[in-house]
Amino acid sequence: MRGAEPLFAPCTPLGCIELLDRLAVPLKGCRAVVVGRSNVVGLPLALLLLRRDATVTVCHSATKDMAAAVREADVVVAAAGKAGLVRGEWLKPGCVVIDVGTNAVDDPSKKAGYRLVGDCDFEGCLAAGAAGVTPVPGGVGPMTIALLLQNTLRGARRALLPAEGGAGSNP
Repeated sequence: MRGAEPLFAPCTPLGCIELLDRLAVPLKGCRAVVVGRSNVVGLPLALLLLRRDATVTVCHSATKDMAAAVREADVVVAAAGKAGLVRGEWLKPGCVVIDVGTNAVDDPSKKAGYRLVGDCDFEGCLAAGAAGVTPVPGGVGPMTIALLLQNTLRGARRALLPAEGGAGSNP
């Protein structure tokens, strides 16, 4: 909500923002494209990016010429749930790519018969000159867990400490 400070933000979008902060990616004034509009990742992330003064475009399955929108982005977040959707030739050189997708693709060389890949063509994105691309697995997933723990701690403090707005505090 505009002007409201949420008690908790969803962990995966919060983890994406934390990654961007740790990489010192300037969000104010940058063009960010979020590919995917889910209530769990895409839309909350778009709102978090807007709160950081990024100019945000949300793309989805009905977006016409998604490649053109992505080509303008300084930051691309892929969270559509479709393996290899974002291709390297779509990217502006120097952009940062956060791949949230986790998709199982058939791979008979693996014991399980499949391997996990993201929503981006990882090698293609690097070859196209992206400044960085998060790996799948091992990229956003650990950040999600870390922010889940942070949200849990924040909730416990809120419940137990009056200064945090918890038990015994005045509304």
